[in-house]
Amino acid sequence: MNVTPTVWLITIAITIAFFVYEFFAHVRKPHEPSIGESARWSAFYIGLALLFGVGLGMVSGWTFGGEYFAGYLTEKALSVDNLFVFLLVMTAFAVPKIYQQKVLMIGIVIALIMRGAFIAVGAALISNFSWVFYIFGALLLVLAYRQAFSHGDSDVANGRFMKLVRRVLPVHNEYVGDKLTTRIDGRRYVTPMLLVIVAIGFVDLIFAVDSIPAIYGLTEEAYIVFVANAFALMGLRQLYFLIGGLLERLVYLAQGLAVILAFIGVKLVLHALHVNELPFINGGEPLLWVPEIPTSLSLVFIAATITVATIASLLKTRGDRVRETPEVKEEVSEGVDPR
Repeated sequence: MNVTPTVWLITIAITIAFFVYEFFAHVRKPHEPSIGESARWSAFYIGLALLFGVGLGMVSGWTFGGEYFAGYLTEKALSVDNLFVFLLVMTAFAVPKIYQQKVLMIGIVIALIMRGAFIAVGAALISNFSWVFYIFGALLLVLAYRQAFSHGDSDVANGRFMKLVRRVLPVHNEYVGDKLTTRIDGRRYVTPMLLVIVAIGFVDLIFAVDSIPAIYGLTEEAYIVFVANAFALMGLRQLYFLIGGLLERLVYLAQGLAVILAFIGVKLVLHALHVNELPFINGGEPLLWVPEIPTSLSLVFIAATITVATIASLLKTRGDRVRETPEVKEEVSEGVDPR
């Protein structure tokens, strides 16, 4: 895929323009977005991402188009998981609703910057060292295991990293609007808003380690990796307010993502064997008999896994609510406070 520097510059400029517009049009004035506003903008960004994929397929071929859609689906699913952690962070720090947009916007921009840096590093490694696919594959298998068996019950606000930040920085315990610092009795303090942004940035770093090896397992084209990440992050702020409580109902999303990461990890290891250059494996020669997983299969598998995880989650939470209702009624009838 031949992407000229001009195309790169135009793509980056348009991406920056979208986020600048988002800030001045929606985030600059603190408010809680309505469901209607969130739905319209979420639909717009998802539609834009799909339209770009169709255009890419028509211009550059459907091999690259398929890689883009597989990468976009994976990054979008990981981004929704990222949103759940953002929710935990903002709940732990009790961020007022009207300021959550600003926190999300900053978090998304930090995520894009970090992923951009990882994309550049990943592209350089892949172009010079084919053995990096072994490392990416092994990393994804480890991450898949952790994703499958993590319970998401860690205290984000009082973890070791945030305790270190509190020891280093003088912290004021109350929010002062959306300010990051405040002056009290002539001394400068940081507000909880800054702590939230630091926590979000740390979360973004962790998710960048997940997402970039994952999408490089679906395509080696740095341009596709970048645009898939950019489109996955666009509209994420609106999606947060749109799906709201639905985030907590996606109880099997982590397991679904674990399956996807493991699948891509296996795909990377197979590809690494197919292009092998390590001298202690097959004498440094490629194992051409090793099968490679085609993009079409990857796309179908990822879409199916996300669909199954979502439906299973909604069915389980619906069943739990149905089972809880008779118990609550019985407790009320017996004069027991259900709380």
